[in-house]
Amino acid sequence: MSSKSYSTRKFQLRRLAYAAASLLWLLAPPQSATAAEQVIIASTGGAYDRALKEAWFDPFTKATGIEVVTVVATNAEMRAKASAMVKTGNVTWDLYLDGEIQAASKAHREVTEDLTEFCRQFIDRKDLGPHACAAGGALLQSTATLLAYRVGKAGDPLPETWADMWDTKKFPGGRAFPNFDDPWRVMAAALLSDGVPRDKLFPLDVDRALKRLDQIRPAVSIWWKTGDQSVQGFRNGDYSLGQIWLTRAKAMQTEGLPIGWSYKASFLVGDRIALIKGAPHHHNALKLIAFWLNSPEAQAQVCTILSCTPPSIEAAALIPEEVRKTMPSAEDVRDYIVVPDADWINANTAMLLQRWNNWIR
Repeated sequence: MSSKSYSTRKFQLRRLAYAAASLLWLLAPPQSATAAEQVIIASTGGAYDRALKEAWFDPFTKATGIEVVTVVATNAEMRAKASAMVKTGNVTWDLYLDGEIQAASKAHREVTEDLTEFCRQFIDRKDLGPHACAAGGALLQSTATLLAYRVGKAGDPLPETWADMWDTKKFPGGRAFPNFDDPWRVMAAALLSDGVPRDKLFPLDVDRALKRLDQIRPAVSIWWKTGDQSVQGFRNGDYSLGQIWLTRAKAMQTEGLPIGWSYKASFLVGDRIALIKGAPHHHNALKLIAFWLNSPEAQAQVCTILSCTPPSIEAAALIPEEVRKTMPSAEDVRDYIVVPDADWINANTAMLLQRWNNWIR
């Protein structure tokens, strides 16, 4: 047997093993599930949710008979709602998607279940990284917050850096930035545009960042709060350059919109699937998480649509080559992409939010 045939056979056996593990976890066959069985998950809506529904939620329902009910909310609304539900003891959601930085915070731990014991079943999975399943939640995907732009005529210069974002003469048009309870990335972009090297970025110089933001504020057409809002702004021509999620930029490009982006102006981020304390459908929620981690095909399908990095390297291998070319290269990660200091951000969340809210008003 050739080495290529052996590798193919080995990959197929692994996939069969993962499928078997998933079936063992799911336990109940579809016919035993009742119409009342469900699991409720909060996400940010739009193209993101459509990709998850097609690749993850619908196959899960087909395999188990358990309906996946989605609730659309902003990231800030999800955190606030989860906290309020746990404090009052009136929990109506099971899962919500939270940023990887926030999932490591004390506030997150206070309202979510510790998944350490649940995660033990994945310890020996060679295709999953050591943090694919962690106490704060299972990794949904890794992606970037970056500079996206509307592509103009052939030969027009293309913006590449955060300094270009601030150059309204060379790159005219409206701007867009996020405005929710996670302002570090806007401040970080401002500092990088002002000449701060990425290895000197943290701790953030908030005074300098806000002063730099004063300069671009008149050009900002929208301070978006949801991923859908950021997309609609591009569709409607409200702005030409924006700091948005790569997953949303890729979805627009897939739709045929003239959208490009630059990894020279990007931050590495990701989402985790968090289980709320007192979740009404606790067992079904764990089944849904396990189904995701045990399904390289589902992960690959989602990340093919959204140009994200899945938790499984087996899933990454299933993503078409033309899609992988749109994802950050090893050189991009080495030379440009900023890995945020999660510990510093979490320790200074209250201060950052207070300074941001005072400025944005």
